[in-house]
Amino acid sequence: MQIDTTPNLSSYDVVIIGGAMMGASVAWFLANNPGFDGSVLVVERDPAYEQSSTAHSNSCIRQQFTQPINVQVSQFGADYVRNFRQYMGGDPDVPELHMQSFGYLYLASTAEGEQVLREAQKMQAAEGAGTQILTPDMLAEKFPFYNLDGIRVGSHNPVDEGYFDGGCMFDWWRRKARAAGVEYIRNEVTGISTSAGRVTGVTLADGTQVGAGHVVNAAGPRAGLVAQMAGVSLPVEPRKRYTFVFEAACPLDVDLPLTVDPSGVHVRSDGKYYMAGCPPHEDPAVAPDDFIADHSLWEEKVWLAIADRIPQFDALKLMQSWVGHYAYNTLDQNAIIGPHPEVENFMLINGFSGHGLQQAPAMGRGLAEWIVSGQYETLDLSPFAYDRIPAGRPLLEQAVI
Repeated sequence: MQIDTTPNLSSYDVVIIGGAMMGASVAWFLANNPGFDGSVLVVERDPAYEQSSTAHSNSCIRQQFTQPINVQVSQFGADYVRNFRQYMGGDPDVPELHMQSFGYLYLASTAEGEQVLREAQKMQAAEGAGTQILTPDMLAEKFPFYNLDGIRVGSHNPVDEGYFDGGCMFDWWRRKARAAGVEYIRNEVTGISTSAGRVTGVTLADGTQVGAGHVVNAAGPRAGLVAQMAGVSLPVEPRKRYTFVFEAACPLDVDLPLTVDPSGVHVRSDGKYYMAGCPPHEDPAVAPDDFIADHSLWEEKVWLAIADRIPQFDALKLMQSWVGHYAYNTLDQNAIIGPHPEVENFMLINGFSGHGLQQAPAMGRGLAEWIVSGQYETLDLSPFAYDRIPAGRPLLEQAVI
């Protein structure tokens, strides 16, 4: 995909800072919104997306959250994946997306953890999710390969939970947005101009000034830095998350659900291999270009946890590993979306804390609706509004992995 470095126009109705998953979603839903006929510029500093959270995502989707709005957001995401071609206008060139729905399985080893799972299951079921609480006996019957020592309950939902080809969805959003007139450039926003509580434009790294009717902060782990340019604060910071792909000497004869172990390690099937992940031993904010790996994490934490929970995995061969970044919302690990109350046309779509790829369909659609009509028209995303940040009113999401 050939991308220029300079914009064609001096001013745009919408300038989107960041062209990865969230930026692409907003761009496509704006281009596809029948009420919008404006101009859109996407400014992306790294068109190869090598350092983006999107490129390092495990492309998973689930409904096992502790906030109802997150369940609803992912339910739309699942429907979007299942009906991707239809949502993209029925174009026969658009592929059908397959979802590998083996489910997530959360395991609890404490009374507090059990209570969280049981309360979440009641809420999820009320929202229409297929989550079930499984006792140790039920777990042993359904998944005989687990070591269940110390496990009190599990929470499993095999309906619309698993993984899908998020990269394909991302690619087609960009293709279709560009075909509809959205302009992409390879450049970097280094300044944001404001006047009387509104954004007026952006400055690019080469000094080019670009006027803007709206500016969308879709900068992922760099969102806090972009917010500072507009003179506002955002509690979003880059935090490292690790992914390991391994081969088992004695693989299971069934798909492994994405198992969230009490140790903090999660593991799932990934074709003929397996994929595991976890946070580091310490979890500070890091520089957005810091991808230095702690190579001790595999042997000191991940391998031990996996082999303990699945004794059949006592012999593993690490095939690949990488470090990515969560755009981590330090207040409550939930998205921040919508206009900033102090700069009304500075639009936020930030802080997804690892949930961004699966939430991108609902979030991009919602923010596009707000830009066009000043309100959410399909799914009310107002619980994610910025005003909870200065009020210290967290919308705490407990199911963060």
